[in-house]
Order: sequence, then C-alpha cells, then structure tokens
Amino acid sequence: MAYQNIDGVRVWGKPDEGALVQARMCAENGNVVQTLLMADHHKGYSQPIGGVVVYDGQISPSGVGYDIGCGNKAVRTGLKIEELRPRLSGIMDEIARRISFGIGRVNNERVEHELFDDPDWAVFKAVGSGVHDKLKALAQNQLGTVGSGNHFVDILEEEATGRVWIANHFGSRGFGHKTASGFLNLAAGRDFLANAPGEKMDQPPVLLDLNSELGDMYYRAMKLAGRYAYAGRDYVIQQVLAILGTEADLEVHNHHNYAWKETHDGKEVIVVRKGATPSAPGQMGFIGGSMGDISVIVRGKDSEENRDAYYSTVHGAGRIMSRTQAAGRMNYKTRTRSGGQITTAQMLEAVRQFGVVLRGAGTDESPFVYRKLQEVLDAHAGTIEVMHVLKPVGVCMAGADEFDPYKD
Repeated sequence: MAYQNIDGVRVWGKPDEGALVQARMCAENGNVVQTLLMADHHKGYSQPIGGVVVYDGQISPSGVGYDIGCGNKAVRTGLKIEELRPRLSGIMDEIARRISFGIGRVNNERVEHELFDDPDWAVFKAVGSGVHDKLKALAQNQLGTVGSGNHFVDILEEEATGRVWIANHFGSRGFGHKTASGFLNLAAGRDFLANAPGEKMDQPPVLLDLNSELGDMYYRAMKLAGRYAYAGRDYVIQQVLAILGTEADLEVHNHHNYAWKETHDGKEVIVVRKGATPSAPGQMGFIGGSMGDISVIVRGKDSEENRDAYYSTVHGAGRIMSRTQAAGRMNYKTRTRSGGQITTAQMLEAVRQFGVVLRGAGTDESPFVYRKLQEVLDAHAGTIEVMHVLKPVGVCMAGADEFDPYKD
C-alpha cells in the first residue's frame, strides 16, 4: 500500500507534522472509526485540510468547517482551444466583469432558485429569533458569487484533445459561514448569532450526536448549505458558457468540505472530509492545481487501497506556504501589504511562462505557494485514475486586496 500508518492515522504522501498532530487529536475525540490524511494535507482549524475523519453516529461542524460544501464544478465544452485563443483576453475581461468575486456583487441580477423553498429552512426558525430571515436574505444576495482566497473561475485546455473546459471552485459563501459559526455557538451554549471567541487551530473537534436534536438540525442545515453551494457553482458555469457561446457535454461536480452518510464494511458511518474529494469506484472528480500547473479529472478505482482510504482523495495540490508568508500582512486601513516572500512580478512572470491569461489574484495564490499537483496524484495512484489532464489558459480570481471574511 502507498500509505503509512502513523499512530493509527493512515497518511498518504509526505507527513506534515502540524497536520499529523491535529489528525491524532481528532482520532482521540469521539466515536472515531478511522482518521486519514490525503497527500495534499496541511494544518487547518481543528481538523486538518486534506483530513478525513470517519465517525460512528457523530458529526463535526468544526470538521466540515466554515465553507460548508466548498467544491468544484468542471464542464467540457464543444469548443477547441484554437477557436478561443484569439479572443481569450477579451473573454477573461468579460468573466471578470460579469462574475462577482470577493464579498460584493458586481451585477444586480437577483438569482432565484427552488432551494429557497426547501422545508429545511425551518431549521433556522428553531435556532433563534431573526436567524431565518437574516440568513435567507444573505443567501439570496450572495447566490452566484465566487468569493476570494483560493476561489476561481478557470478556462482550461484538455491536453490530449484541445477541447475547452470551464471549472470553478467555491462554496456556500456567507450563508455557510454563518451556519457553521451558529452551530458552533449553539454547541458551546451561546446564542446562534453571538460573536464567538477566537478559535485555536489545535482545539479538539466539536462533535454532535447525529440522533440528537442539535445534531439533526446541523445535518439538515449542512445539506441545505451544500445544495446552495451546488446552485452557485451551476449558476456561474452557466454564466461562463453564455460568455463563450457554447454548451457543455460532460460535467463533473463534487463537494470537498462536507459530511456524508456512507456505508463502509457493512456499517453506516459519517465521513467528514475537509479538503478531500469523494472517490468511490467510478465516481469522477475535478482536482485543481495552482494557476501555473495542470488540473485533472479523476475517477475512483475499485481497489483495496481506495477502500482503505474510505473512498477519499486529494482536493488540490496542497499549500506549502501560508498566505501571510507569501503575500505579507495586509493593513486594510492603508491598503498596503508588508513582509511577503513572493512579489507580484514573480507571480506574473510565472503565469506568463505557463501561458495563462490572469485576471485578479494575489501573490498568496501564486504557483510558488503550492505543491506540484502530480506529486500528490502519484501518492494516490492506487486509489484514482486520471481521465483528463487539463492546462489552465485563463484564470480569474478576486483582486489581491479584496476583503472577504468568507474566503476559505
């Protein structure tokens, strides 16, 4: 097998000590069946990013995290890259104009969706006065916005065929963030909308019994935030297809911050994946590299190693440098940064050499802050097969100094 068993934690790739400490802590709290680290793992809040924890009858709001339902959608179009290349710069300008990045909305189009009639919105009427109306209004206002941080809209070329793909990466925005913080508040005996104290990275996971009232309410709210994330990604892909004047003939869509009820070894368990992509046999997923690296469409293998991974794989290349290390500290009063290791000139030269037309993005998302995607894919060769290799030709992200409290 390609993974190591370190103190009972199944680890793919090179172990990161900080993430391993967190994984061990997760393994020691609650009704844990198995804890795992995918090859793109690094430290997160409470549960490591690239970490998977399998529970018997429990769910973890801190494990799922603040960006509930963060994930990727990728679609293949009928276009060839040679048709697109002459107008690529203009297309990227139009994407940056029409799609809302950061916290605000650049267009005034109100996005209607059937999910706003879902009966599970009743959960928010039960958790406190005014919560339902506030969260629903926030959700309606932000549906179809991408956010900042590592969230993107990409135009990609399939290396083998020259076919054009579109991909995006984001989650449930402010609605998911408020849902997560609200249930963490309730679990600690605070009001849903209270200001939570500052969290420590290495604090134990917050756990709810799934058959408790609070656990059931969180599970329903999480599923609603997941549907919301899917709807947002669907909407943005449709916007980009309209800009390109084409349609999709294949789509791949996955969450990677979520908790799933699954059956493993004949028993129903809750699999909490934070920054980890489901990879059941035959299931397809999009895994994105940096703006100066390949992305891939993968498919889960029916293998013993994939079963040992609880049908989980990487969600990206994995950071090797923090945002602050890369870009420096931001002073929002003066709108200046200081102390970063990566310059804008370095980033722009790297993406130029890779042949990418870039709109937005800060140095904290430059190619230098991520592993090479092929390294983490190689570590999971026993669990997934690569179906399509995609090279980004256009990348659009929020601007470098865009303030967004819901970015990761």
